[in-house]
Amino acid sequence: MVNINFVPDDYIQNNESKRTNLMYLILLVVVMAALGGSFVTIKIRQRACQAKENLVNSRMAKMHEAIQQFDELQVKKRAMMKTALTTAELLEPVPRSILLASLTNNLPSGVSLVNLTLLQKAPKNNSRVTVSSKYQTAQAGNTSGNSKLSPEQMLETHIEIEGMAPSDLQVASYIERLSNSTLMHNVALVESKEHKIDDGIFRQFKLTAMLKNDVHLTKKDVESIRKQAEGTIWNF
Repeated sequence: MVNINFVPDDYIQNNESKRTNLMYLILLVVVMAALGGSFVTIKIRQRACQAKENLVNSRMAKMHEAIQQFDELQVKKRAMMKTALTTAELLEPVPRSILLASLTNNLPSGVSLVNLTLLQKAPKNNSRVTVSSKYQTAQAGNTSGNSKLSPEQMLETHIEIEGMAPSDLQVASYIERLSNSTLMHNVALVESKEHKIDDGIFRQFKLTAMLKNDVHLTKKDVESIRKQAEGTIWNF
């Protein structure tokens, strides 16, 4: 049988044209939606990057501020250390390294130091002592002249020395050497007792002394004491 199409060709072409236009319109919508989504995604990423950049800049600013504060603290620390060293030089008539070197130089053979303590104390008030002679009156006048010194400069340095010695002879020799030194006076023995170390018997002693307030060491004296201390350490 012969198929007879009663639909006009114009109608068929119009339908095909509408379908084509609809497909193009759908494709256009899809493309526009894709472009819009890409644009929105790019904007979101840009904002996220901008937020991260702002956060990094904020952290960098805080770190820069912290570094500046650290540098300022270092400068203040150096100034404080310089002030402390200057104050220590003013308060200590003899540097502690020189005092330790002197104590080491006077060690007899076989004697070693165990502990060393330095204490600065204010001098005792002697105002209650009555003046009964012209000589004592003159001494009292000299003492009153020293009152012009600051309280820091009038401090007395007390020294406590602990050590080990083979016998009391070395302890007595050490006391004699310290008494004859130019840095100390009033050297006294506090205690000396027997102490066993492994199979040997030693004397554990404790001394007290005072640093002379009128000591003035020259650069040559300091170098001599330090040089002698180096030799003592190597020979010890």
